[in-house]
Amino acid sequence: MATWIFLGSYFLLFMGLLAGTVYWRKKTRKERSPFPDNTKLLRGPGETLRRKLAELDEQLLHNFFTALLAPLLVGLALAWIATRFSGASAIAWLAIIAVALLASLVFSVRRLASGLDRWRNTWLGYYGERIVAESLEPLKAEGFRIFHDIPAGDALAPFNLDHVLVGPSGVFAIETKTRRKGRARAGFAEHQIIYDGQVLAYPWGEDRYGLDQALRQARWLEQHLATLLGQPTPVQPILTFPGWMVITRARGAVTVLNPKQIPAAVALRGAPVLDERQLDLIARQLDARCRDVEY
Repeated sequence: MATWIFLGSYFLLFMGLLAGTVYWRKKTRKERSPFPDNTKLLRGPGETLRRKLAELDEQLLHNFFTALLAPLLVGLALAWIATRFSGASAIAWLAIIAVALLASLVFSVRRLASGLDRWRNTWLGYYGERIVAESLEPLKAEGFRIFHDIPAGDALAPFNLDHVLVGPSGVFAIETKTRRKGRARAGFAEHQIIYDGQVLAYPWGEDRYGLDQALRQARWLEQHLATLLGQPTPVQPILTFPGWMVITRARGAVTVLNPKQIPAAVALRGAPVLDERQLDLIARQLDARCRDVEY
C-alpha cells in the first residue's frame, strides 16, 4: 500500500511541478518576437497537414499519459480495497477492479493505436505534398509563380488547394493524393496507376479517387478568379500521385501525372496564355489568400 501511495504521489507531484514550471517561465519571460506583429508568411506545402500533425502530437501525448495514469489509479484502488475488506467482499471488489483495469488497458491501447494510425496517414499526406512541391521548383526559372495549400471554399465547406501554378501557359490546380502500395492483382504491376480518361486502375482495383475532387476544386478556383478579376481565367486540373508510375491511355477532364511529369506537362507551347500583367494580377490575389502563417 505504501509503495502505491508513494508512486501515485510522486507522479502527481512531478506533473504538477512540470506544469507549474512551464506556466511560470512563460509568464515571467520578458522576451518578445523580433518580427513585427503583422508579419505573415506564405503557406508552405502541406501547411494544413503540418498543423494537423501538431494537433495530433498533442493528442498522442495526452493519450499516452492517460494510458499510464489509468492503471496506476486502478492499482491504488486495489491496494486500498485489500486493506479495507476481507473474505467474499474483498474478492468481489478485486474482481470488479480487475475487470476495470483490463477494460482501461484495452481502451487506452486502442485509443493510442488509433491516434498513431491517424498520425501516420497525416504524415504520409504531408510528405507527399512536400515531394510534389520539390518537383515543381524548376518551374520558377520558367516564370511560374507557385502557391501551396491555398485556403478555399467558405465557412460552411472549407477546403484547400494543394498547389497552384500560375505561369505563361496558364493556371493549374494540382491535387496531391499519396496512397500506399499494396498487393497487386494478376496482370497488374504494384507500382503503376493506369488512367483511361474516366477511371483509375490501381493494382488492387478501379475507382475515381481524386478525379472528381481535382475537377471540382479547379472549377471553384476558376470561378473565384473570374469574380475577382472580372474576366474568365481557365484553370486546368491536375491530379498527381507521388511515388507511383502513371500511365495515361486516354485524355480526360483531369490530367493525371507523376509529380516529375508535371513540369513538362505545363511547359509553354506556342504563344503565352497569360501576359506578365495578367500573371502578376492573379499571383497577387493568390498571395493575399494564402499569406497567413504567423509566428
